[in-house]
Amino acid sequence: MDTRRALVEAATTAFAEHGAFTASLVDITRRAGQRNRGAVHYHYGSREGLLVAVLEQHAGFLADREGELLAHARTTPDDDLASVIEAIVRPAVELAETGPSGRDYLVIVGQLVEEYDRLDPAVDEALRRTGGYAVYDLLAARMPTVDEPLHNERLALVTGFILRAVADRARAQQAAAPGRAQLPTDRFVANLVAMAARMASTPALDG
Repeated sequence: MDTRRALVEAATTAFAEHGAFTASLVDITRRAGQRNRGAVHYHYGSREGLLVAVLEQHAGFLADREGELLAHARTTPDDDLASVIEAIVRPAVELAETGPSGRDYLVIVGQLVEEYDRLDPAVDEALRRTGGYAVYDLLAARMPTVDEPLHNERLALVTGFILRAVADRARAQQAAAPGRAQLPTDRFVANLVAMAARMASTPALDG
């Protein structure tokens, strides 16, 4: 495996475990089997450059699948939240089921979505290439009208709920010891879509 690929794989694991903004670059270098402590800066320039490379791993897959499902969602009534949320849920589930890298990737995306207002421009652009922004634009348009701070909070909560649920399911499926029985994929997707749609359709708060 070449150095750049080894660094991306090590960073995917470390960012998911310790945070995209806080994971040690020295630890990532060590995990990648590199002796040069400056390997990340040599190959990617900065933490942000490495994070962009991590995001590029699965951006094409997510963008393509979300695009297919978003095209269908746009043909549904304006109050249909479920079809929009399925365009978030189903590609995430499919990616998580590819293995630990896909699961860790979703954890990282969840972190970045929660910090979207302070992302480095290059990281923000890489995140946009996953296709999620177009889905969230339609979701935002169909959610009940509330003030902007509450609206942003709800989007963040719905996103976090979905991505954590998908990542937790993938982690449970890959665990060595048996745990709680997991639903079949299609039923898991349907249930998660229904629950997230109910969250997103909560009416405005009083007062």
